[in-house]
Amino acid sequence: MTKSQLVDAVSDRTGHAHKAVEAAVHTVFESMVEALNRNERVEVRGFGNFTIREYKAYTGRNPKTGGKVDVSPKRMPFFKVGKELRERVDGEQ
Repeated sequence: MTKSQLVDAVSDRTGHAHKAVEAAVHTVFESMVEALNRNERVEVRGFGNFTIREYKAYTGRNPKTGGKVDVSPKRMPFFKVGKELRERVDGEQ
């Protein structure tokens, strides 16, 4: 499901205007990104948690040439699924 499909689904289910739902969804996602940038954990009960994992710099290998490559440190978002979502998805299989 894409962001626009999510907006359409919420708009259809709630009957709210498409533009209002689009603004709400955008605001939610932007708020989550801002919280992660501040190293805050984003928890959506029943869905999961978003955190930032920090990776140190290391020397990697280019698989094509075999040469050494310096990889800089980075911060990556990480998602851990919540118990309720995991059970709901597992139960539908």
